[in-house]
Amino acid sequence: MRLFLIPISTSRTLIYCQRLNLTSAVKESWSDKGTLRAAKLWTDWKDGTNWQKKVVKYGNQLLRKIPFEEWALKSIPPLSSRAEGVRSDKVEVIFPDSVISREDLPEILHKMGSERQRLHRTRMIYSMIGMPISAPVMLIPVYVLFESGWVLTKALSVFLTYRFSISSFAHGLIGEHWQDSPMSVNGPYALKQKSVTPNWNEVILCRRPNIKQVATALNLPELESELSRAVEQVEQSFQSQKTPEKI
Repeated sequence: MRLFLIPISTSRTLIYCQRLNLTSAVKESWSDKGTLRAAKLWTDWKDGTNWQKKVVKYGNQLLRKIPFEEWALKSIPPLSSRAEGVRSDKVEVIFPDSVISREDLPEILHKMGSERQRLHRTRMIYSMIGMPISAPVMLIPVYVLFESGWVLTKALSVFLTYRFSISSFAHGLIGEHWQDSPMSVNGPYALKQKSVTPNWNEVILCRRPNIKQVATALNLPELESELSRAVEQVEQSFQSQKTPEKI
């Protein structure tokens, strides 16, 4: 597989996985089948009755609140499907070297895969507990909690995948288009800079006008929606920090 690390800001990075050499012989797990069936039902409801359309509308609004760091992990295959070969497989990592230092990459990957593990586990448990409680009330929280629980379940297994991948780490080649990328900055922005630099100010590196450019440059049209979610959440986070609290 191939991992893309796309810094959205100097402290938050989107990870997206491109699966290579997929074969039809791979057997789908029960969770994958259940997710596909739920997604198909959700899609059908977009053109359903008025109340179904409203359910989809409000449900999508809730789904977009799932942090993009967790949501993007859906693209990474779970550990169970490739645990036997993970130690011998080399994982290609594509990243802008004008933003991320090559030497710091293993440390950054390990940090991204471990620092949120306790949060993932707690959220997953709450999501699973909330499903039967919310079922009699409305379908929106049921689907949202199912989707959230499934995403976080995959996130936990992916953390283990990261650790194995780092042990057999192979630096990916960087395309020339990253050198003049709209995300490039004057001088490298190491993601660990925040903890060692006094008076550190976070900077947004990828904005809405850059989304399509980045997806096109990487030849990943499906990445556009993931970037859109990530940029929207980061911009909202920045806005909330700038908004003064009302007394």
